Amino acid sequence: MAVAIALFFMVGFLTCLNDVIIPHLKSIFELSYAEAMLVQVAFFSSYFVFSYPGGKLVDLFGYKRAMVSGLLIMAAGALGFLPAASYASFGLFLAALVVLAAGMTTVQVAANPYVTIVGPAATASSRLNLAQAFNSVGTFIAPFLGAMFILKGAKPLTPERLRNMSEAARQLYRATEASSVRLPYIGMALVLCLLAVGLAAIRLKPQGVETNVTRDFRPGAYAEATSHSDSLWRHPWLLAGAIGIFTYVGAEVSIGSLLVNFMGLPNVAGLPEAAAAKYLMVYWGGAMVGRFIGSAVLQRLPTGPVLEFAALSSFGLVVLSVMTHGHLAMYGALAVGFCNSIMFPSIFSLGIQGLGPFTSKGSSLMIAAIVGGAIIPLATGRLADAVGLHLAFLLPSLCYVYIACFGFASKRRTLSC
Repeated sequence: MAVAIALFFMVGFLTCLNDVIIPHLKSIFELSYAEAMLVQVAFFSSYFVFSYPGGKLVDLFGYKRAMVSGLLIMAAGALGFLPAASYASFGLFLAALVVLAAGMTTVQVAANPYVTIVGPAATASSRLNLAQAFNSVGTFIAPFLGAMFILKGAKPLTPERLRNMSEAARQLYRATEASSVRLPYIGMALVLCLLAVGLAAIRLKPQGVETNVTRDFRPGAYAEATSHSDSLWRHPWLLAGAIGIFTYVGAEVSIGSLLVNFMGLPNVAGLPEAAAAKYLMVYWGGAMVGRFIGSAVLQRLPTGPVLEFAALSSFGLVVLSVMTHGHLAMYGALAVGFCNSIMFPSIFSLGIQGLGPFTSKGSSLMIAAIVGGAIIPLATGRLADAVGLHLAFLLPSLCYVYIACFGFASKRRTLSC
């Protein structure tokens, strides 16, 4: 659990920094909302693409070596921000994010199932909530440090002024503004390397044969899977859970990625980027507090009803933000973070529960479903360009309806399912 806590903290920290660099890159490169969401497309698509290679690493080398490899890949991705900033290239930023997310995928393919199986199945949601709570500690700290080191000295220019610059002057401005990402990501690369060295030096307790194999189930492998007497397609709760992860991550990332711009709207709060970024601490801090509370609550209450209540609360808060203006809309959106808190670990544990020898494969499918963080934010960005950012939040609100239905249905579930 101590190993898992350290890994989840770093994953949360680096994931949340995306919410800070998105508005920064949007202003530097004159991006639309949909174009700015390419940051999340690059980042979260990697979960789908690299979950299979990550699973193969676990298959070949075991959990510890796979997690060490993932940390080193993450460090390489963080260092990729240096040439991206030097050349002021949006494409290089996206490439660095792909590498960073590839390492995160490897880490999570190994760490998530490891946490769920180190104790009784009945309290798997509680353990994963506890580990994910430290993920939220990382997401809570990241906006503050991001605002301090990345956005504090930012001097965004209007699109009209940028267009009136010469090409050389525009590129110099972009390189100057982009240089603010160097120090934070150099620091992250160093920390990740130190974590890799520390993890390599300790011994993890073996947890049986089932933990030694973690493979991804890819759509292209359909024929191979159906040739066996049993397959992942025959486990409806796993498939429903994968859709739940897809919709949850999509909704959370859509809201988190656009909150800085949302709070900057004149009819909401009119906050500048640096000030709005600090309010992200409320969003992610709510998730952090909620996960610590949720870890205790799920020791006493069944997972399904708690998940249903949290999803319905998130839906109501998002609708409140869409239907109102001013600080009520702002705080309604920020409060969604608290309700989001228990969703990922609850959906994950419900999805892989009762899979037996398919647990490791199911885990990789669930991790691959994080690709929802690429698709739904892009769709939300396109909607924001078409109808405005305020109304665009209706799309992620619909995701919570599905999650609530999943939680409701699980109340009547039997383990044989």
